[in-house]
Amino acid sequence: MSTRRQAREWALQLLFEFDQNPEPETAPESRFAAFWTSELRLRAPDEPPEGPEPAARAFVEDLVRGVLSHLSAIDRRIQERCPNWKIERLGSVERSVLRLGVYELVFAPETTPAAVAINEAVDLAKFFGSLQAGSFVNGVLDAVARRERDARSRARSKPETWSPGS
Repeated sequence: MSTRRQAREWALQLLFEFDQNPEPETAPESRFAAFWTSELRLRAPDEPPEGPEPAARAFVEDLVRGVLSHLSAIDRRIQERCPNWKIERLGSVERSVLRLGVYELVFAPETTPAAVAINEAVDLAKFFGSLQAGSFVNGVLDAVARRERDARSRARSKPETWSPGS
């Protein structure tokens, strides 16, 4: 049985592949099909020969589609948190991990609590990235999460408007 952590590893692998080979004419579905049959995909220790169960595949594909559909907004949020670094200068692993984390924090907060999304992203960065990647990812995602939390709080606590007739 695949875990959500394993699913995030697969999502990261796919996002890395999309980052390295940005071929807009290639439909994501064809890349998904190739990925699930690839021998290069990291396999879960208890994964059956036919691959992960449909729920895990759906979660992975939803994450990747979500990141791809909100890519410019995600990259803008990352760039705001890294003003001295162009997003293109970030390592591909770190960039892909940050994109996944920002997607979960901003565009899918009902799916994963912020602390879990950040922790999972930090673990992915440490495992797949450089030695400093975990700290970097933690700092960026924590800043994004704080900003989102503050924006949601302000939206909920707008003062009532007063009118002379009420």
